[in-house]
Amino acid sequence: MNQKTKDIQKRYDGFLQTAGLWKNDAIFGLQHFELPFRSSKINIALDEKLRLGKYIERFVSFELMQNPTIQIVSENIQIQKEKITLGELDCILLRDGKPIHLEIIYKFYVYDATIGTTEIAHFIGPNRKDSLLEKLTKLKEKQLPLLYSNECESYLKSIPLASKNMAQQVYFKAQLFVPFSDKKIQLSKINQHCIVGFYINKTALLQFSDCKFYIPNKKDWLVVPHKNVGWQSFYQFAESAKEYLEREFSPLCWLKKPNGELEKFFLVWW
Repeated sequence: MNQKTKDIQKRYDGFLQTAGLWKNDAIFGLQHFELPFRSSKINIALDEKLRLGKYIERFVSFELMQNPTIQIVSENIQIQKEKITLGELDCILLRDGKPIHLEIIYKFYVYDATIGTTEIAHFIGPNRKDSLLEKLTKLKEKQLPLLYSNECESYLKSIPLASKNMAQQVYFKAQLFVPFSDKKIQLSKINQHCIVGFYINKTALLQFSDCKFYIPNKKDWLVVPHKNVGWQSFYQFAESAKEYLEREFSPLCWLKKPNGELEKFFLVWW
């Protein structure tokens, strides 16, 4: 197995091990798409230039194809009105013969209790530019209703399927990070298993001066931390991290403690 194939496999394994954000319709009445966990060797060619979201869609496509109850009808369907794109349907599939419009999301959020007043509102992007609440609102008010637009109806006739007969489900996986000072946060609506690490800012970094560090590239944010990487000392890491923080970008990092324990964390710039 060459290095590129090994990298893709590690990312796919990390994707599979990421938990779904909620169960059934616990959030906003959105029905979560459930798949049984099936580890498998992935054998597809992937363009490394793809954005992470599109890269993950290829993983989902491969995962769906491994399930004998599922048949993919179409993917990445652009819905247009007079040459203007209104939006995109991620996937239309048949599960046990029943049609489903599936939206696919994979996100990284940190928990900030100073934002909003609800559990959902507390989760924001590590760079503070987006939030879980914004994403769910967009899903409910814009992305899912697209299925019922006149422009989409004309596309569905070509398959042929009718929107009135289709279920709508969301396949939403997420890695969540809680403050280092409050790692015991208990979630009620959101799946607790999505919490995979913590976050800190530069000021709090000194308490880890006896640890080793690694900053993976963005596609490797999916990967479960392992020991076989080029670890940096605290001072090397502090120097490497400085350029990210100066750009107001929060890198995802791996931490190796003196006892060998590995953790995942965001070093936030704010």
